[in-house]
Amino acid sequence: MAIFKALGLFVLAGLFEIGGGYLMWQWLRSGKPLWWGIVGAVMLVFYGIVATWQVTSFGKTYAVYGAIFIVMSIAWAGYFDGFKPDRLDLIGGLIVMVGVSVILFWPRS
Repeated sequence: MAIFKALGLFVLAGLFEIGGGYLMWQWLRSGKPLWWGIVGAVMLVFYGIVATWQVTSFGKTYAVYGAIFIVMSIAWAGYFDGFKPDRLDLIGGLIVMVGVSVILFWPRS
């Protein structure tokens, strides 16, 4: 159960960070209204809060989150920006997720 809670928190943090960054990007780079930037800034604050709910240390939390962020960013770009990940994008995402699984879940003595 702890694994699902940790993964859920990482995904929630990812949605806030990537979503907030995307809204800020759209406001500043694509001419969207100011409220897009405000909502994006609020989402980025929530990202910072959600990340503190992990039970691991700061360093481990952010190392693991970095890998999850990579995979979620590829998925976000595919869904919202029409980016078509190729085979190497998918293989790279898989490699990162295997690595993060070792960091987070491999039993230690």
